[in-house]
Amino acid sequence: MAQSARTDIGFQGGQVLSLRTADEAYKKLMEALADDGSARWHALELDDEVMQLDLSQVVYIRRET
Repeated sequence: MAQSARTDIGFQGGQVLSLRTADEAYKKLMEALADDGSARWHALELDDEVMQLDLSQVVYIRRET
């Protein structure tokens, strides 16, 4: 079973999205953010939905340890 943890995603303008992400989904998100910027949108897969994130608007990621 995959581990999950609370993850906060901060956006330009001050909005914060708080959710629980599995380790693999978090890893893919961090890889997409570290990419050279060629992809603007990222499909974040959660347990019961897929969320499309505009990576150009993400300011920070905070994940509980």
